[in-house]
Amino acid sequence: MTQTTSFDAFTMWKNVYEKTESTWRDAIQDTLGKESFAESLGQIQSQYLQYQGFLNKITESYLKQANMPSRDEIANIASLVINVESKMDDLEDQMDVNKFDTSKEIEQLKKGLNNLDKKLDKVIELLANSLVSQNTPKVTAGPIITAATNSTNAATNAATSATSAANAKK
Repeated sequence: MTQTTSFDAFTMWKNVYEKTESTWRDAIQDTLGKESFAESLGQIQSQYLQYQGFLNKITESYLKQANMPSRDEIANIASLVINVESKMDDLEDQMDVNKFDTSKEIEQLKKGLNNLDKKLDKVIELLANSLVSQNTPKVTAGPIITAATNSTNAATNAATSATSAANAKK
């Protein structure tokens, strides 16, 4: 029997790949190992950095002429805004803590004012009663006593109207 060999494209491509890959690998490693390659990469990098610095200066001068903020100015403003926001958050937290205490103090002040108002009403009422009791004339015999009685009556009326006004406020 005769043995027939068939054409295998896959094997052929695999052999070509292995031969070219090893050749290219050796060439690239030789190139990367040379000092001249490292120097050329360093020169390219320094030229790129010079170009980048030049573009930054041109952009900054353009922004100044156009009266527009630069990236650094915007970053500075952003940091200031963040600081203000954090301070506002701290103040809000303090206000929340103090809000309950303040409302208690306000309620206590209201109660104290109500107690003072009641005491003042009693004082006004007692003054009015004492003026009324002092106002009863025992002897009515002359113009001087009549004038004194009229002024006392006016004071009593004023005290009574003050008491009425205080009661109306309640």
